[in-house]
Amino acid sequence: MVVKIMPNDKGTPTGKLADAEVHFTEGDMEGLRLLGFAVWERRNGVGRNVTFPARTYSVNGERRSFSLLRPVNDPNSQNKVRDLVLLAYSDYEAQAAVAS
Repeated sequence: MVVKIMPNDKGTPTGKLADAEVHFTEGDMEGLRLLGFAVWERRNGVGRNVTFPARTYSVNGERRSFSLLRPVNDPNSQNKVRDLVLLAYSDYEAQAAVAS
């Protein structure tokens, strides 16, 4: 799979650095892409965070969200995808720095 980065040139919402997509290049999911990832600056200013695709819903007027990419067994399995998105963003930043 390949992670595509689309920078957040608008600057809103605050702290959002980029959107990301996962493009599948092999196997049964070849030719498909998974949308809805985002790279954020951490609120405390140290490091970055990745949010996953989610669906929002309301319960008694309160907005909640349901993650669409969930682990089957190992709760740490999402870390692999998170790390791939963060690595792709770091590569994007390095290429942008060289280009400017």
